[in-house]
Amino acid sequence: MGNRVIGQIYEVVNDNIGKVIVGKEDVTRLLVIALITNGHVLLEDVPGTGKTMLAKSLASSLSLQFKRIQFTPDLLPSDLSGIQYYNQRSGEFEFRAGPIFSNILLADEINRATPRTQSSLLECMEEKQVSVDGMTMKLEAPFLVIATQNPVEQQGTFPLPEAQLDRFLFKIKMGYPTSEEGVELLRRFKDKDPLQQLEPVISRELLLEATQSYSAIEVHDDLLRYIVDLVEATRARDEVLVGVSPRGSQALLRASQVQAALMGRGYVTPDDIKTMAIPTLAHRLALKGINRSTAAAEKVIQQVLQQVTVPAEPLPERV
Repeated sequence: MGNRVIGQIYEVVNDNIGKVIVGKEDVTRLLVIALITNGHVLLEDVPGTGKTMLAKSLASSLSLQFKRIQFTPDLLPSDLSGIQYYNQRSGEFEFRAGPIFSNILLADEINRATPRTQSSLLECMEEKQVSVDGMTMKLEAPFLVIATQNPVEQQGTFPLPEAQLDRFLFKIKMGYPTSEEGVELLRRFKDKDPLQQLEPVISRELLLEATQSYSAIEVHDDLLRYIVDLVEATRARDEVLVGVSPRGSQALLRASQVQAALMGRGYVTPDDIKTMAIPTLAHRLALKGINRSTAAAEKVIQQVLQQVTVPAEPLPERV
């Protein structure tokens, strides 16, 4: 039952986003997986590739509360979480909630904020709660942070620390459209903005059902060992300063379970793990030397996938 719900969510959301975004089905799939696993996504690419529009399209497809905040060097943690203020009319202090109190938070150009402001997201991303003036408040489920950043322009930016990167389930690149996709994009936006026409297609209740059911997807013990072997192999490589953490192995497990459900199966296969490995693990590596690019980290994960022995087939079938 769970995998049918997950498949249904992806199909209708992908179709709806496809009315605005052209040819990014793989990226949409990763966003849906993050949403179902209560993960978070870092969209990294040059300006104008549709990062913000994709995030808005996802939010418009769901019956959820959406907030967007532009990260700047003068942004304060209280601008995200909210503040306690004195209400002269009531004679009491009251809490004014910030944009963090939403279901989908678009953190646009996250690397333009100071480390202090960036770190204010750590608690809400990991614990799904916010602490303000000694008060701890839970965030309403589901809660998804979609952060964007430009990898080219570095002036006036503050690179995300490893602890922050480790909180993101996926790091995704949008990429440029093909010539045919570019023509279709111009055709869609020639007369009107299709984003304004999008209607919600998934209810909050259906989404919560999916977030609670994907953990029932079976994972053979051999595949659990395979995930651990992959993670440990990243720590043993000479070019890697810091390998993938245990949080990364758990993220790979969750992503693989939802990937299996999207393929219509009630059990995980090695291919599910391989498919999810690069977007889940590459951004968690800290490389030595000068070349610390995303492409270099992805190459390390590709080499690890070739190096680590895959569990022998056939695995016992789980339904």
